[in-house]
Amino acid sequence: MSSDTATQPAQSRSAPAPAWQRRLRAFGYVPRREPGVTERLVPPYRRSGARLLRVAGLPAAAAVRMARLGAWGGPLLVALLAGVLRFVNLGSPRAVIFDETYYAKDAWSLLQLGYEGSWPKDANDKLLDDPQVIPLSDDPGYVVHPPVGKWMIGLGEWTFGLDPFGWRFVVALLGTLSVLMLCRIGRRLFRSTLLGCLAGLLMAVDGLHFVMSRTALLDLVLMFWVLAAFGCLLVDRDRARERLAGALPEGRPDDAVASTLRLGARPWRLAAGVCLGLALGTKWNALFVLAAFGLLTVLWDAGARRTAGSRRPYTRALRLDVVPAFFSTVPVAAAVYVASWTGWFASDNGYFRGWAEDRDTAFPFIPDAVRSLWHYHAVVYRFHVNLDSGHTYDSNPWSWPVVGRPVSYFWEDPPPGQDGCPADATENCAREVLALGTPLLWWLGIAAVVYALYRWGLRRDWRAGAILCGAAAGWVPWLFYQERTIFLFYAVVFLPFLCLAVTMMLGALARAGTAALTGAPPPGAATSVAPADGSGPAPATEWRRAAGVVAAGVLVLLVIWNFIYFWPIYTGETLTRDAWEARMWLDSWI
Repeated sequence: MSSDTATQPAQSRSAPAPAWQRRLRAFGYVPRREPGVTERLVPPYRRSGARLLRVAGLPAAAAVRMARLGAWGGPLLVALLAGVLRFVNLGSPRAVIFDETYYAKDAWSLLQLGYEGSWPKDANDKLLDDPQVIPLSDDPGYVVHPPVGKWMIGLGEWTFGLDPFGWRFVVALLGTLSVLMLCRIGRRLFRSTLLGCLAGLLMAVDGLHFVMSRTALLDLVLMFWVLAAFGCLLVDRDRARERLAGALPEGRPDDAVASTLRLGARPWRLAAGVCLGLALGTKWNALFVLAAFGLLTVLWDAGARRTAGSRRPYTRALRLDVVPAFFSTVPVAAAVYVASWTGWFASDNGYFRGWAEDRDTAFPFIPDAVRSLWHYHAVVYRFHVNLDSGHTYDSNPWSWPVVGRPVSYFWEDPPPGQDGCPADATENCAREVLALGTPLLWWLGIAAVVYALYRWGLRRDWRAGAILCGAAAGWVPWLFYQERTIFLFYAVVFLPFLCLAVTMMLGALARAGTAALTGAPPPGAATSVAPADGSGPAPATEWRRAAGVVAAGVLVLLVIWNFIYFWPIYTGETLTRDAWEARMWLDSWI
């Protein structure tokens, strides 16, 4: 994410509180101080980092410089940790695990042919043989997903070769970069570097994200582009609100300005459209995200106009913002999606490539290639909606929040004395790669979503609404496909928003700054000082703040411990059968 302005001009202090409020203060009543309109349009960032560094003994100027560096330095350190975890022994297990059997080979086909070719049944063994044999045929292969994710997997194969490290490399890189993005997104969302880094750290130690980052499947690629689109829209929101705040006369609400100002060029929203097109070109369920994010950005514009003083903000948003929002996202995403099929268009042998050449049509002005692609999509759509064949590891989406049925990507049971199994073991050991979210994080996530619903529904916190929008777009649509064969690892798409929800809840528990959680100005800012007459927020008592910080810290440490405990079944390490069974907390995990 781009650099952010540190503060906004302070608003004048509000008028003294009424006498009845001052009397109720003795009984614990704390009225909420409303910040000025400029501060509400573009809230300032917290300066807690600089204060902590000054407490540690750094001079004031040096502390401010270090805090500014921390805006990028902290997220980069968290991303470095995530990258080390994901790239260590990335080529292990040396096998074609789960659906890598489709996407790793399709990616290589795209590199060589421009379309997905066909492979014999024993292709996996030949790819892992020494010397390697690549039995790719130029006969077209029938595939049911668009090509973007496979092109990205193919970049790693082009660089490092057609082996497990090569086909997992780009996915691991995207998993690492997504942690960095989430740190910066969390920072912008909560106006706190600490909370942003916490959100990234939680995703870095989630088992589902970790396993998906080390496996050549499409869902991690889809999650990356969805998260990137959300980040672009978040930057666009700030830029639009800055423009609106700058146009207000003397920083006061003004109906004429708020109701008529056009917000101008929106390059970040165009970038979001590109990211959504790449997400759609990876998997079709990005369509739901496109619709949800399109609605979200219009509601954000309406909210900005209301804050700036518009008496009819939604009517004005419909007249001024809906059409630009549509053309910045939907046509852009559609153009990117069609462009992702360039290799298929350029070929003569792609699947269904020549379907329309000898068929009559009522629309002769439509090129044969476009008609053929449309037919291909119709066939694939029928496949997806009718996919109801049973699978050992399919799951109901209602069970995803409690990680009820994870997917086993790899399994071996080496006998005693082989492949790390102790020679004195009384039975075969277990070696598994299990796509299981870190249980304590996901179970905390259930409480966090409830808390976000409270913040959005009863406190009108737009950040909670944004988090819920992203989570719902990734999860709720699957609830309407109860009969379809679906898997828990699809949930990685909304995992970043789950981590943001948990971060919001932990920040509330720790009382991590008034601004981050109540919308009031942040501690340390000129406008956050509570007036003596009781018109401002009263700070939490020291014992309460300390207890909250300790409780939040303990929960984070428990999540980290939980990830470490399950590490062997995330990485395919050999365990004794007793040690493996100790990690099967639920019968449905076996």
